[in-house]
Amino acid sequence: MFGNSKSSRDGQLVVDALIGNQVVIRGDVEFSGGLYVEGRIHGKVIAQEGASGATLTVAEHGVIEGEIRAQVVVISGRLDGDVHASEKVELTPSARVNGNVHYQVVEMNAGAQLNGRLIHASSPVAALPAPEGEGEAVEGKGGTAARRKLAEAMA
Repeated sequence: MFGNSKSSRDGQLVVDALIGNQVVIRGDVEFSGGLYVEGRIHGKVIAQEGASGATLTVAEHGVIEGEIRAQVVVISGRLDGDVHASEKVELTPSARVNGNVHYQVVEMNAGAQLNGRLIHASSPVAALPAPEGEGEAVEGKGGTAARRKLAEAMA
């Protein structure tokens, strides 16, 4: 597994560190390169600042209870917390996520479960207000009321 280290750009899994299935970590984990989790982590899992190509893979029986921040995140196990991926998030059919997924690119396979929101990293958070003076011009057509309803729905 470790000796056959190919580039993640080739679609192959790169593993620099392995947390085995009988390992339980209580506390935050900071990593670079490829981290493969088969055990349990109770705490944040964060890629080091400036670490390019940091990839976190949570195996089918792996569990993370905390926030994840990395460039690429592949989840096959369970996550209770938010994901922040600067490049890509992949949720395999066995993934169980209780939290929000912040992504640039997301791949969600049939069978994956997400109890939270998918939030694109560049999407606006709040609705923009209507331009000044435009409310009176479309008042008779119901434009202002429709804008208010839309703004309330998006809030």
